[in-house]
Amino acid sequence: MSDTLPPDLQLGRPTAQPSSPAAARLDRVPNPHPDTDYVARFTAPEFTSLCPVTGQPDFAILVIDYVPGDWLVESKSLKLYLTSFRDHGAFHEGCTIDIGKRLAGLLEPRWLRIGGYWYPRGGIPIDVFWQTGAPPANLWLPDPGVAPYRGRG
Repeated sequence: MSDTLPPDLQLGRPTAQPSSPAAARLDRVPNPHPDTDYVARFTAPEFTSLCPVTGQPDFAILVIDYVPGDWLVESKSLKLYLTSFRDHGAFHEGCTIDIGKRLAGLLEPRWLRIGGYWYPRGGIPIDVFWQTGAPPANLWLPDPGVAPYRGRG
């Protein structure tokens, strides 16, 4: 591992799956270009959580875009954090906003947005979007790449 990375990262060592989102540890690493506005995107096409009422699984595509300041989220820790929701009961809105706020608090990015594109529950898809504010000016911001839900039509 590089000498510039914190020595206590989960990266590069065996790490147990966290038992819950609250127990999951998110790691951050220094941004190699803190003087440059750019978008880093994470897409989780197989995000799962549990319905807090029925206990049935819920499925979503999450798209997380952020403009880093001094920090980047370390991807292994993000993966472990996101998979910790598999046994976590929460509504779509709760999962999506909790993830966005936790990342914003950890990273203190110049800007962050999260889109939760949830598959239908009870016949109704619920999509949830949150962002920290307006994106920086002159930023190339690609489309999230997830089409609105159309069913079989």
